[in-house]
Amino acid sequence: MITLALSKGRIFDDSLPLLRAAGIEVLEDPEKSRKLIIGTSRPDLRVVLVRATDVPTYVEHGGADLGVAGLDVLLEHGDGLYRPLDLKIARCRMSVAVRADFDYAAAVRQGSRIRVATKYTHQARQHFASKGVHVDLIKLYGSMELAPLTGLADAIVDLVSTGSTLKANHLVEVEKIMDISSRLVVNPAALKIKRVALRALIDAFEAAVGQGS
Repeated sequence: MITLALSKGRIFDDSLPLLRAAGIEVLEDPEKSRKLIIGTSRPDLRVVLVRATDVPTYVEHGGADLGVAGLDVLLEHGDGLYRPLDLKIARCRMSVAVRADFDYAAAVRQGSRIRVATKYTHQARQHFASKGVHVDLIKLYGSMELAPLTGLADAIVDLVSTGSTLKANHLVEVEKIMDISSRLVVNPAALKIKRVALRALIDAFEAAVGQGS
């Protein structure tokens, strides 16, 4: 049995066309079912539904053989996983945003100090260190836009897609850190034990990505 870890929402929805192109149908809609393990049209493949941030952990520790996770999650998680493929789905960007009336250019002069709220502490620390800016990081898990509005932080580092949420909260995107998309990740031990089956699945995903390019 091969176990594929996916998270509900955009990654799950964007993964479905790739699975179909690989000849795989997921048998139930996770939004209509309470099941956390879902069968597929392949009797040797099942899908487990976990939190997006938990996908790398399930794959690394053998709870799943492979999974789909955003680059943002993988960079925070660290090494330990084989990443054979950029699936080019769930695309967005990791950016710095501030209040519209905040002078960001002045705040990030070399040697200055800035307070930043984010759940991407590793990437935020690296980004500001590369600019010679000292950063006080405040870890948040949601409602990031509130931090500059309430004075909790000067800036946020978060994922941006359309920018409409920032605009609605009178924030502006001032700097892009990197482009983000979702990657296929594989447990290295599983790849040795189930090499033929997993390699065939990776190749099918690669062909499906190529068709969509």
